[in-house]
Amino acid sequence: MIRLPLLPPGCRRHFVLEAALLATLLAGPLPAQTPAFKDVTAATGLKSPNGAACWVDLDNDGWVDLCTTGGVWKNEQGKTFKRVADVPTSVAADFDNDGLVDLFSWSARSLFRNEGKMKFTQVKLPELPPSVSRGACWGDFNGDGFVDIYVGGYEDWGKGITWPYQVLISQKGKSFKLAVSKSQTRARGVTACDFDQDGDLDVYVSSYRLQPNLLWLNDGKAGFTESARKFGVVATSAGFGGGHSIGSAWGDFNNDGLIDLFAGNFAHVDGRGDQPKSRFLQNLGAAQGFKFKDLGPCGVHYQESYATPSVGDYDNDGNLDVFFTTVYGTASFGRKNYPVLFRNDGAFKVTDVSAAAGVAGLPPTYQAAWADFNNDGALDLISGGKLFQNTLLGKGWLTVHLKGDGARVNRAAVGAQVRITIGKKTYTRQVEAGTGEGNQNDLRLHFGLADHKDPVTLEILWPDKSHQTARNVKLRQVISIAYAPQK
Repeated sequence: MIRLPLLPPGCRRHFVLEAALLATLLAGPLPAQTPAFKDVTAATGLKSPNGAACWVDLDNDGWVDLCTTGGVWKNEQGKTFKRVADVPTSVAADFDNDGLVDLFSWSARSLFRNEGKMKFTQVKLPELPPSVSRGACWGDFNGDGFVDIYVGGYEDWGKGITWPYQVLISQKGKSFKLAVSKSQTRARGVTACDFDQDGDLDVYVSSYRLQPNLLWLNDGKAGFTESARKFGVVATSAGFGGGHSIGSAWGDFNNDGLIDLFAGNFAHVDGRGDQPKSRFLQNLGAAQGFKFKDLGPCGVHYQESYATPSVGDYDNDGNLDVFFTTVYGTASFGRKNYPVLFRNDGAFKVTDVSAAAGVAGLPPTYQAAWADFNNDGALDLISGGKLFQNTLLGKGWLTVHLKGDGARVNRAAVGAQVRITIGKKTYTRQVEAGTGEGNQNDLRLHFGLADHKDPVTLEILWPDKSHQTARNVKLRQVISIAYAPQK
């Protein structure tokens, strides 16, 4: 037996450290960390143009399909995609409550009924005044159990025209009535949310040209009152009328059970002034009248041409992350701009993880939408004409597919919210049909739950103001829940 000499304490410490270093060197280099996302565009046969995207299960086979500028792509069991129909970029909901999700093209202002088997028929709409749109959203705005449509109105810059926004109210799923057609602001994205938990959907409009963003507060009967300043969501800063927003996204960013707002601002910092940056707006809840606190960028570093944010919990840690596109590859003074993935670290603090996640250096795009296309429990991303498969597996997750009854609640359950409370955190997700600028995430609700393993209780707030509880729900599954509120 070889005995080592007894060393003084300081020497022993250095000896141990050097021995550990030697062992590391002999073992070889540490393995490189695998990026979160893998480009599977070619492997899946997807040939999506670089336009807005909508994820939705169109044939009820349990696999989420894709509608883009290049048409409708059928998801073949999470392995490949096959182009099956020629429908323009759309947002999706079941307007006639027949159990098949339909498509509304905001660019063409055209409605397409889903006939089943991936066949679509254009439906006649009322005669619409001339307008140009960059986004729309669905929602049951009058509480009759059928979804309506809000279509944003954009601009003709050369002619100085602000095109009118339009509200189309469903006539019991048989036709639509044009209820409103009015020029207001130059909209670059619309999205709806029941942020005040009163059972009806309110509409947030992202406005261009430094015009104020709009918050249309719903009275439950599709009577809208503009209330952005009242609730503190104009998303601007001192000296400016608005934030030059291109898309916004709702989400509970701090897991307090309240849905907050992220406004995506295109911000020039040059001779035209230091324009308002993108910002998080925190919902303060009932005690504060559901007003919002402007928290500023919260770690979103400056880029001039940010646009159309989309939120989803890509790493299943329970915090909603933000993928933020850019529309100019080269902005003012030769500055390079790229889409960015911001990881939510909690407490309204985000970190740029684009490089580590494998999504750095993407081209300019308005395309950003989340869905778990292969049903493995990890959210995947489409952006810039590329499909990125998420490789981060292992943490707790749950996907919830809500189904309305088609009478009191629309079949697609647009506007419903689900909450899961674990300890001091309440994770909240909503079914929404339209986000960012003309994009749409999967109608199914995805929950990342970190290291939690035990069954959970789901609290469901339906759009008719009724509540439902699902208890003892096991994780790591896709679960369907039909409308059956407690009496």
